[in-house]
Amino acid sequence: MGGGLILLVVVLAAASAAGFAMRRRQGRFRSTGDAAIVPVAAPDTVLTAADLGAPLGERATLVQFSSEVCAYCGPTRELLTEVARDRDGLAFVEIDATERFDLTKRLRVFSTPTVLVLAADGSIVERASGRPRKSDVLAAVGTALGEPAGKGDSEAAGE
Repeated sequence: MGGGLILLVVVLAAASAAGFAMRRRQGRFRSTGDAAIVPVAAPDTVLTAADLGAPLGERATLVQFSSEVCAYCGPTRELLTEVARDRDGLAFVEIDATERFDLTKRLRVFSTPTVLVLAADGSIVERASGRPRKSDVLAAVGTALGEPAGKGDSEAAGE
C-alpha cells in the first residue's frame, strides 16, 4: 500500500508540473524562428489578402483564429481591435478556424484563440496560443513594426 501511495504522489506531482508549464506558455508570443517551441509551417510563410479574405495593414496585421466554443476569443478580439485602432497602419483580421480549415492546417493552428502578428509583407513575425496580455501584444506589434524594444510600454500600463 505504501508503494502505491508514493507512486500516486509522484504521478500527481508530475501532472501538476506539466499543467503549470503549459499554462505559463499560454498567450505568450514566440518568434516563428523557434520551431522547437512553436511549430509553424515554415519561417518564410507569407499570408496574402486572398488568404485572409481581408486587406493586410499598411505596416502590420493582427490575425486571430477563433471558434464558436472558445471562451477567450471574445476578450482577445476586443484587445486586438483596441490595439489595431490605436496604431496607424495596423489591421486586425479575425478568422473562424472551423470555416478556414485549409489555413488552420497549413499554419498548424491547434487551439483558439491563436494570434499571428504579420509584417507589412504578410510574413509571420510572432504567434501566440491562448489569451495574450496587452503588453505582449504591444511588444509583438513593435517587433513587426521594427520598433526598439520597450516602445509602447507606457501604453501597456493600462492593461
